[in-house]
Amino acid sequence: MRRALELAWRGWGRVSPNPLVGAVVLRGDDVVAEGWHAEFGGPHAELKALHAADDKTRGSTLVVTLEPCAHHGKTPPCVDAIRAAGVRRVVAAVRDPDLDARGGIEILKRAGIETEVGLMAEEAAAQNAPFLATRLQTDRPFVALKLATSIDGRIADAGGSSQWISGPEAREHVHWLRAGFDAIAVGGTTALTDNPQLTARGGVTPRKPPVRIVFDRRAMLNLGVSLVQTAREVPTWVVASPEAPAANVSVLEGNGVRVFRPEALAQAFAQLRLAGIQSLLCEGGGALGTKLLAEGLVDRLYWVQAPVWLGEGGVPAFPGVPAFPLAEAPRWIVVERRPLGSDTLLVLDRRLCLPES
Repeated sequence: MRRALELAWRGWGRVSPNPLVGAVVLRGDDVVAEGWHAEFGGPHAELKALHAADDKTRGSTLVVTLEPCAHHGKTPPCVDAIRAAGVRRVVAAVRDPDLDARGGIEILKRAGIETEVGLMAEEAAAQNAPFLATRLQTDRPFVALKLATSIDGRIADAGGSSQWISGPEAREHVHWLRAGFDAIAVGGTTALTDNPQLTARGGVTPRKPPVRIVFDRRAMLNLGVSLVQTAREVPTWVVASPEAPAANVSVLEGNGVRVFRPEALAQAFAQLRLAGIQSLLCEGGGALGTKLLAEGLVDRLYWVQAPVWLGEGGVPAFPGVPAFPLAEAPRWIVVERRPLGSDTLLVLDRRLCLPES
């Protein structure tokens, strides 16, 4: 199963809105074939693994990170191929909560195939958190917040300089992250101050360029900002407020920017979900990140910690986060810890999106 999870990552940036899935075919203790979902609309991981196994599938065990699908979408049901291949046993990490695809385990059981669900379930749920979360919470996207801070939790020095707190390995990882999200978001002040491109320029070319979203209440972006200049080339949206000046909105829309004017953040995310955004990576700044955290709208935190101290005069990463008594403070789930060059990446989930077995 650990190997199947490793294989599943190879579909990052290429399979959304479908899930990441990896599969391994075993004969006894020997691995005879592997597969992964590599491209949206292409063969599923189970089909690729079974095809690679050729005539060694009869009596085999299929290990897969997600319950095999039971419906005919862009490809035939995986359960049909599993039955035809003579697989004896299927081990899945988690059930598929999708209303159309789920039910494969029951079909396999009725066909006399031994099944098991739950092996490395937490790891598989974390890997596919955006897919699972948007099936379990349908009113908004899966929201991840990415922050690069000093070791004392500052996102900029006393003069406001933030480039670069993190090193090249961390910045390369951010481009990899961007490729797997439907949208990348920043606050209006960050967009005006840093003039970012918000594109994925790493080793993975996303199947669809992430939508660039700016949370800018007054719709203050202008033609001097790269995001507006390139809005007709890469989808660019602004989330403003109903009070945003009409003239500002007209300038943006006239340059190809789509403008939303919700009453509140929760309504904004509901509108983004209806517009097709399943997963959103927010890259700051501090005020936007804090507001998202305070309103319980962050599902995952990607926290890059650089080994540098900026002191009390530095810009805090979490200004104004509500206080909690220790006994009542929410404890997040550690998904990953690892070095990125001299920096450290800490990935935390607010909760575990684990479908019922």
